[in-house]
This record gives sequence, structure tokens and C-alpha cells, in this order.
Amino acid sequence: MISFSRVNKLFGKQDVLVDCSFQVNPGERVGIVGANGSGKSTIFRLLLGLEDPDQGQISVPKNLRLGYLPQDVLQFRGKTVLAQVLDVAAEVRAIEAELALLARRLEEPLPEKEMAVTARRQSFLLEEYHRLGGYDLAVRARKVLAGLGFKEGDVGRPVEEMSGGWAMRVALARLLLAEPDVILLDEPTNHLDLDSLVWLEGYLVQVPSALMLVSHDRVFLDRVVQRLLEVENGKVTSYPGNFQRYLDEKEKQVQGQWAAYNHQQEQIRQIKRFVDRNRARKDRARQVQGRLKMLEKMEIIAPPMSQARFSFRFSAPDRSGRVVLEFQGLSKSYGDFPVYRDLDLAIQREDRVAFLGPNGAGKTTLLKLMAGALPPDAGQRTLGTGVRIAYFAQQQLELLNPQQTVIESVRSIAGSMPHGQIRSLLGAFLFRDHEVEKRISVLSGGERSRLLLCHMLVQQANFLLLDEPTNHLDIPGRRVLEDALKAYEGTICLVTHDRHLINAVCNKVLVVRDGRVEVFPGNYRDYEEIWKKRVEGPAPSDQPEAARKEQAASARKGKEQKRLEAAWRNELHRQKAPVASKLAELEQTIDSATRRLDDLGRLLSAPETYRNGSPVDELTREYYELKRDLEGYTRQWEQAALELEGLEETFWQQKSLER
Repeated sequence: MISFSRVNKLFGKQDVLVDCSFQVNPGERVGIVGANGSGKSTIFRLLLGLEDPDQGQISVPKNLRLGYLPQDVLQFRGKTVLAQVLDVAAEVRAIEAELALLARRLEEPLPEKEMAVTARRQSFLLEEYHRLGGYDLAVRARKVLAGLGFKEGDVGRPVEEMSGGWAMRVALARLLLAEPDVILLDEPTNHLDLDSLVWLEGYLVQVPSALMLVSHDRVFLDRVVQRLLEVENGKVTSYPGNFQRYLDEKEKQVQGQWAAYNHQQEQIRQIKRFVDRNRARKDRARQVQGRLKMLEKMEIIAPPMSQARFSFRFSAPDRSGRVVLEFQGLSKSYGDFPVYRDLDLAIQREDRVAFLGPNGAGKTTLLKLMAGALPPDAGQRTLGTGVRIAYFAQQQLELLNPQQTVIESVRSIAGSMPHGQIRSLLGAFLFRDHEVEKRISVLSGGERSRLLLCHMLVQQANFLLLDEPTNHLDIPGRRVLEDALKAYEGTICLVTHDRHLINAVCNKVLVVRDGRVEVFPGNYRDYEEIWKKRVEGPAPSDQPEAARKEQAASARKGKEQKRLEAAWRNELHRQKAPVASKLAELEQTIDSATRRLDDLGRLLSAPETYRNGSPVDELTREYYELKRDLEGYTRQWEQAALELEGLEETFWQQKSLER
């Protein structure tokens, strides 16, 4: 499908890709990994024709459809979210318009020859419409948008009202709906919450399109890709399997290279010792010359090369009081929209808490309230004894002065730290030589993340508040951060969608949903296996198993509380049952109508239909009537789904107030 053959690409004097060869086959899911700046995005730009190779050949079939999601925030204007997503199917829209015109013409009295020509054109277009998935396009678009976290009320909003992260989700929905032959995704997980991330994983492993994916999310790569391309030192190396298998194979390869290098170095030392001992002996002259020729002919094995990587460790912080931070009756609203109401929460010393919840639920707001960067509308925020906070903000420029240089930025918070120590610290974060004089305004996202981590190290805090600290870090950088946080002796509150980091670092999860906050022991894996169904509510078919899990998980609760929660679940199930039943019936009706529409499309596109005296007019009339009915069924399904969502949300809001 796609092949690179001995491709070279230079930027200025830097070799980005050197003699690179690989291929991607139909339906294959390929991950691309490597340090920031190694050339991963350059591969995409070469495939898309946005860059030309300096040497080598890139083969892309002429009619191959490529779908690309870049890292940069996209701007859309003038349409609703749903219309913007459907707009990707321009060909389907054009066919719909022409089919409507042909239907009107076929209702008029036409000469036999013109009727036959019009009918043949209609049959061809119906076949194309079926091939392009036009019958269920709007339903598929809404399902994709729902999977990416859009609520039913969002799909009709003007797309320009969306933030940058949500605009990227619109772009991703357009791409997934188009189902190109090859999907190119450059860091798609940066703008997704965990629920949407899990949905996208499931979606990508089912689509027939080939996939090329640049990502630093290790769990995402493990679950989605079948093969890894590593870009390192200008070379591209292919590894079969997922990310974990790549790590294992890479480690074996590095160990093997070190073994070969060390073995050869020992050989060289032995030869040199022999030459040095026997150089002056005439009876050994022939052997000495033979050893020297052996050295000359020897192909020297280089030691494994390693990318420059930053490294740091948090210094041991001062011990804080047992309660690090406490909220009592805290409330916060944005305009008329309440985010938190009467919130009570306590963070204990050495808690390592990951915040979970959909985007917009209030995770970043909660972190800002903890940091004191956002004042509450009501209630009290109390810091514990001896607590010193370091806050890593999601939007780095909120904390960094773009006019300062790197070294000025650190010096401004470093107190009496000597200049040499500041330079050494910046060097550990890969700011070396003239790079310390770079202005913050020109730094990349990864460089700003490293600079903010450097700030946090200088502050010597015992309470870290981290909002998406891994967003711009490559995989080696994430591993360094993970090691530093694991060794850190203070308290941590962390917002991230990096499940690997949560599993490695955290001992509690705090779930934010519908203005409610619940804290559970364990990491993300524990939450998925034990607590998740309790928060979200089990599906009816899973009720017995879910009840058993909940009973085991909540053994310490009082009997009265457990009876109350069971009664609430039963009450919710009874309220949902009629709507859920209606939804299931509509889904069956839509499936049945879609199958009949397919049958009619095949009949109307078959030449035999017009030769055998079949009732073409009746078939055409049934086709368009059924198409209108299907649109009506779809609208009813959407209304029922919205009703079900609103019913559940209202129910739990009411019960939370009753608590």
C-alpha cells in the first residue's frame, strides 16, 4: 500500500531521516515512536506530499485516500458540530441532491428512451450511495461524536464556540466518519479524556482502514497497534507486536549490541597487548604483522547510541501536617453553571491521587481551587501545617513570562541558589549552552513542560498539583517523570489521561462526575476492575455480577446505606426501563428498515429489474418512502437516547441532594 525506499530528508544541516525503508500493508495498524524532534511527524508530511524527500522513493497508490489528524488546533466556522462532521461526506451529499432531482423527473411523463437513461443513472447512483454508506451516515456521525464525548445538546452548537480541544475532536470525528484507506493520527490522545480514549481504542481496532499512529501513550499503543516503527538517530527500525513487545525486543537488541561491542573491545585489547609485548622480537615479526592486519580489517562495532534525555529527582521535602488540604462546604460556579456545591474533601499526607472524569467535569477547576489559583464562591479552603504547593498548570503560559529567557525564568524563583547550580539544573533538563538564553515565547510545548518541571524542583514543595504534565513529553520523558514521582516523598494530586502513569504512581483515584466527587483506594487498574461500575451504574444484563462486585467492594459500609443504594439502583432501573425498551425497539426497526433499503437499492441498481417488467415505479416509491421513514426513526432514536441520558442525570443529581 505505502512504501518508503531509502528515503533521506534533511532540514538545514541536520539529517532527520537517513536511508529509511519500510512499508505499510492494507488494514495494518502501525505505531510510530521516538523522541520529540526525531522525525515522526516528518514521515506524515512526506506521505501527504507536504514535504519532498531529498533522496529515495515514496510510493503511494494514486487513488489511495489518506485521512490526517495533525497535532495543531484546527479552526472551523459557520456550521454546527454535526454539519461540520457530515460535511466530510461531500460526495454523499452530491448524490443525495442528484437522486432527489431524478426522482422528480421520473414522476413526470418522459419518452421511453429518456426514461431508460434516467432509470439507469438512478440505479448507478443508488449503488454508489449504498457503497459510500449514505443510508446511515447521520446515525454513524452521532455515534462517533457520542463516543468522543459530545452530548446530544452539543451536536447542534456552532462549531466556532468549541475550545481548541473540542475542535480537534470534531476533526477526529470527521476523519473517522470518512473511513479513508489510511488514517494518519499525530498525537490524537492529547485532547481526549479517559472515557473517550477507551472508546477510540475500541473503534480503531475495528475499522478496516490501515492506521499510522504517532503517540506517547504507552497503554494506547499496547491496545491498538500491531507493529512499531522506531525513529531514532535518523533511522527507522520495524518491530513486530505492540509497545510492550517493542520494549522487550529493544532491550534484547541493546544488550546484544553491548555484548558484541564489549567482546570486540576485549579482542582489540588482547591483540594490542600481543603486539606491544612482541613488537621488538624478530621471531614474532610475522605474527605481529598478522595481528596488525587483523586490526586494520576489523569492522569496528559501535556502542549503542542513546538519545539525550533529561533527568531529575525531587529533593526530600519538609514533612507537612497529617491533613495537607481540606475543603469544607466549598462551592464554585461559572456564571449560572454550578461546578461544585457544598464540597467536602480532605487530602492526607502522602496521598497520591489521580483525578478521573470526563472533560468539562471540573478536574482542572478542582486543581486550581486546591492551588489557590481560583477563589471559591463559598466555603473554606484550609492548608495544613507546613504545606508548600508547587502547581503545574495545563496551560503553561499562565505561569511563564514569554518575554523572559529560560535562565531568567528559573532565577526569578530560585532565591539564593548559585548561578552555577542553576546552570547545572537547567542542563539536567536539556537546556545547555546558548539554549538557556532562549526566550520562553519561542519554546516548544515539550521545552515548556521541561522548564515548568524545573520550576517545581527549585521550589522544593511537599504538595505537587500536576495538570496534564505528560501532554508534551515523549516516552523517554514520561519515564523520567514517572521515576521521579515514584521516588517523591510528598503528596501528589494529578490530572492525566496517561493510565500507565496513574498505575505506576497513584494510590487513590478521585472521580469527578456531575458535580460529585468520590475517592477510591488503588490505581486506575483497580478502579476499572472494582469501582467503575459502582460510579457509572451497571448495565441491566450485568446486574447480578455488578451487585456481587459492589457488595465485595463496599463491605465496610453500613447495612442501611447498602440497602438505600440498592433501592436507588432498582428505582433508576424501573424509571429507565420504558425508555430503554423503546430505544431497543427503535434500533431493531432501524436495522430492519436499513436492510430493506439495501435490498431495494440492489433491485433498482440491477439491469434485470428493468428488463423483466418489474414494477419499477412501485419499487422507487417504496424506496423513497422508506428512506423518509428511516429518517423519522432516527430522529425518534436520538430523542429517546437524549431522554434516557437526561433521566439518569436528573435522578443522580436528585439523590446526591438527598444524601
